[in-house]
Amino acid sequence: MKQAFPIGVFDSGFGGLTVLKEFINSLPQYDYIYLGDNARAPYGPRSFDVVHKYTLQAINWLFDKGCRIVIIACNTASAKALRTIQQVSLPQIDPNRRILGVIRPVTESVGSYTKSGHLGILGTEGTVQSGSYPIEISKFFPDVIVTQEACPIWVPLVENHEHESDGADFFIKRHINHILTVDPSIDALILACTHYPLLINKIRKYTPHHITIISQGEIVAKSLADYFLRHPDKEAMCSKNEERHFYTTDRTTSFNRMTHLLFDSSITIEQVSLI
Repeated sequence: MKQAFPIGVFDSGFGGLTVLKEFINSLPQYDYIYLGDNARAPYGPRSFDVVHKYTLQAINWLFDKGCRIVIIACNTASAKALRTIQQVSLPQIDPNRRILGVIRPVTESVGSYTKSGHLGILGTEGTVQSGSYPIEISKFFPDVIVTQEACPIWVPLVENHEHESDGADFFIKRHINHILTVDPSIDALILACTHYPLLINKIRKYTPHHITIISQGEIVAKSLADYFLRHPDKEAMCSKNEERHFYTTDRTTSFNRMTHLLFDSSITIEQVSLI
């Protein structure tokens, strides 16, 4: 019998927990290792070279923990580093392993969410500057008009546990109002950062009811399930003991607080270094 290994999930901080939660809801049988690089978050304002370096360090760390499949549950890392790592680094590390991102699954499905053909992207500076969403969406839905809005304060609000504070309202309202002013015909908004679902209550508060808010977690979980159906050999590599392990590059006290908002209180978290 071939040895099986956990699925790795990586994010620059807390955001990927929203994706992991959907994985566990939809695919609870698998073992997961979550790594949050909270000590160096946010990735959004950082250069392509720095994001590439940090992302590759995280992937190598997860590979060293035994993972054969790693999901980059970070839009900035998916936008700035994923393709280069897939095409250049992975063949040298181990061509039999797989690294998947969160942008492609979402862009493949956006056509079912907009009737007007006008779509909004709310993301980090890095994701917006990369142009990844408009580029990928144009491949599948060339007639869809895409408007982007960089929301640089939103991730720090989450990372500093201010996502439910009164102060968060100002920044959320400002960016939603701005993107809808630029294109009033938008009828669907993609939360193009896995941190943003933790702001969902406030986002809904300032978004008109007729606009669909697209959160990535459920879409990416369905995509992973479909990937396993299409690649049973890769699925067979994944261990199935329903075990979850959590790691952060920052203090565990801060990570513990956010993790317990989404998961069972019995979860244990370890602090690690990627360098």
